[in-house]
Amino acid sequence: MYKRTIGLSGHIIDSLTLTRTMGIIMDKGGEFDILEINVGRKKSDVSKARIEVSANSPELLESILDELSVLGASIDELKEVQLVASTKDKVAPEGFYSSSNHTTHVYYDGNWIPVEDIEMDCLVVVDEKDKRAFVKPIAEVKSGDKIVVGLDGVKVSPPHRSRDEQQVFEFMNSEVSSEKPLMTLIEGIAEEMKEIKSRGGKIGVVGGPAIVHTGSGKYLASLIKEGYIDIIMAGNALATHDIESNLFGTSLGIEIETGRIVGHGHTHHMRAINKINRSGSIKDAVEDGTLTGGIMYECVKNDVPFVLAGSIRDDGPLPDVITDVIDAQKLMRKYAQEVDMVLMISTMLHSIAMGNLLPSRVKSICVDINPSTVTKLSDRGSAQVVGIVTDIGTFLPLLYNALHGD
Repeated sequence: MYKRTIGLSGHIIDSLTLTRTMGIIMDKGGEFDILEINVGRKKSDVSKARIEVSANSPELLESILDELSVLGASIDELKEVQLVASTKDKVAPEGFYSSSNHTTHVYYDGNWIPVEDIEMDCLVVVDEKDKRAFVKPIAEVKSGDKIVVGLDGVKVSPPHRSRDEQQVFEFMNSEVSSEKPLMTLIEGIAEEMKEIKSRGGKIGVVGGPAIVHTGSGKYLASLIKEGYIDIIMAGNALATHDIESNLFGTSLGIEIETGRIVGHGHTHHMRAINKINRSGSIKDAVEDGTLTGGIMYECVKNDVPFVLAGSIRDDGPLPDVITDVIDAQKLMRKYAQEVDMVLMISTMLHSIAMGNLLPSRVKSICVDINPSTVTKLSDRGSAQVVGIVTDIGTFLPLLYNALHGD
């Protein structure tokens, strides 16, 4: 049998980390022996465990350790991180360490150094001159980059469940259900938003066109105007239908205030795009008076940046839409490192994309009427996301009122 000893530290009992560790080992065909365990007796105490993991092949042992590292398990024997230089652009050495979205350190030159701009499914590169570590997507790897290989010298610190009274934001608290106490969750989110803004933090919104279709665009626009929102990330559809609603009072040709079908209303979104094209950009349309209200208008008027990531299905698109998805991803990656909270609202693809880019320290909420959207986020590694299954036309007005004490 091939063996390695791992260490676990933190609230490993409360967060079920110890249980999940043993489950992973057994499920993958390995064996374990608990060598030592110290359970914290007070709320402020942490628990620690040393576990010997065994497997009948080095490949299986490495596979087990790799999966355990996401839970925060570290190799007990302290060794310096192994670095191997890339020999070609966009190519990593075999056995490269694939990052999680949790806070990570690497042991290099006798010190634990933090991995900067942490993000899941990336490589960890060490700058030996400056003694810094940072992540790189595989597409940005350059020949000669010193890349972390294996698990030695890597320490992952996932967030843990609090031992105090239950909070809205708890790691691994993302069970998907439409029967959660909606108002309690929304009030908790509002309080957290106020706390973040009081200390100068940033809040982002990843939004889909249903925000406009349901008549909730005015609430998001007000939150931008009042300084609650610092970045908008969406696609062509949110911006197009927001502009359509301002110019024609419709969304997808349906009158927002009455729900009445408007004659030839199905052409309104294309006419909206045409008007913005005539102005030159969304900002130009605000400045020349074509666009006088709405989400995109408030972004321009309040210097709130927006990233509109395009797709193959877009009509138009608007001139501000970034049609190169890699360029859009780079911008979203930049903002993912700057925010303290993200609200992902009624957009499956953009929510999953943003979830993949976010560090686990960022408090995240996914709101969708479709439970599978929240489930897919969690299944892809964004387990820190609080999922709320409800109609966005209900959620945004309630959140707005909670922020204003109504």
